[in-house]
Amino acid sequence: MSQGPSRRGRAARAGAAVALLGTTSGLPLVVPAAPAAASPAAASAAARGTDVAFKITDRRISESSGLAASVRHPGVVYTHNDSGGVAQIFALGPGGAVRAVLTLAGAGARDWEGMALGKDDQGRPAIYVADIGDNLGGAWPYVTVYRIPEPAQIRTQTLRATAFRLKYADGPRNAETVMINPRTNRLYIASKLFNGAVYEGPPRLRTGGFNTMRKVGSASAMATDGAYAPDGSTCVIRTYFGARLYAVGADGRPGKSLGSVSLPFQSQGESITYTADGRFLLAGSEGLNQPVYRIPVPGKAKPSQSASSSAAKGQDDGDQGHRDANGTRAGLFLALAIAGVVGFGLVRRRR
Repeated sequence: MSQGPSRRGRAARAGAAVALLGTTSGLPLVVPAAPAAASPAAASAAARGTDVAFKITDRRISESSGLAASVRHPGVVYTHNDSGGVAQIFALGPGGAVRAVLTLAGAGARDWEGMALGKDDQGRPAIYVADIGDNLGGAWPYVTVYRIPEPAQIRTQTLRATAFRLKYADGPRNAETVMINPRTNRLYIASKLFNGAVYEGPPRLRTGGFNTMRKVGSASAMATDGAYAPDGSTCVIRTYFGARLYAVGADGRPGKSLGSVSLPFQSQGESITYTADGRFLLAGSEGLNQPVYRIPVPGKAKPSQSASSSAAKGQDDGDQGHRDANGTRAGLFLALAIAGVVGFGLVRRRR
C-alpha cells in the first residue's frame, strides 16, 4: 500500500463514519459551523504548559503513526511510518534527529498503526509494533503484532522480529491503537470509528495459531493511538482532536475516566505516548516536518514521585482538542464528511 492510498483511505473511512452515523441513526448529516475565533487570552490559557518537545524533520519519516518513549535509553523516542514501506523503526534523539534505524527482519509493513514498549518472554525490554490497520474495516481475516528486543545500544541494526497473529472474537475491524500494560505485559487494542471498543489479548501471546482479542470495554470514538503510563497506573487514548485519560483497574484494564486532555491542533494527529517519567504526554502527527508536542499530565493522573523517579532511572471537553481561531477544525470536519459521502458511494458501487 503506497503512502497516497493510505492517507486517502484513512480520510475516506473517517468521513464514511460521519456519513454512516447520520444514515444509520435516521438523523441528517450535519457539518458543524466554523467556531468563533478564540480570544488571545483564551487561546493562551488553552495552550498553557504545552510546548514543542522536538520536530521530526528527517524526510524518511513522512507518516509518523506511533510513538514510544524509551525507559532503557533516556531521551530516546521510537517512531515508525504508517504503511507501504520497509519494516523499520526510527530511534529519535532529544532534538528529534534520527540516531538509529532498526530494521525488522521477517516482518511486513502492510498498515502499521501504533507501537508500545513491553517485555519479551524472558522479561527483557522489547518493542512491539502493530500492523493492525484495516482501511476497509474487515477486509483482513487477521492482523499482526511484531516484537523485537529493545537493543542495549542505540545503533542502526537489523533485528529478527517475532510475529503474533491476532483475531478479534467478534470479527475483523479497523484499529490504530495498541497498548501494553507494563505491570502485566498484556496487550490491548482499541478499535476505531464511532463504536470504539477496547480489546484484551491473552495473558501470554503465542507464535503458533491465532491470539484472540476479546472486548473488555469501550473506547473514545475515532481512537488513533494510546499508551499506558510507565508505572501502569493510568492510560491514555487519543483521537484526531484530543485525548482521554483512564485509571487502570485492579484487573489491569482501562477503567474509570479521569477526564480529557486538550491537544494542540495537528494536521493528522495519530500518535501519543507518555514520557519515560510519566509526567508528560507526547503527541505527534503524520506528515513531513511535524512537531511533537509535550503536554503535562493533569495532577490527578500524575505518577507518584517514587514512581516517576524509578521510571527516570530505568471543564471537560478536551476530547475535542483546541479550537482553531481560523475554523480549521470545522474545515476538517467538512472534508471528512465529503470524503465519507464519496468513499461510501465507491464502496457501494464496488459491492
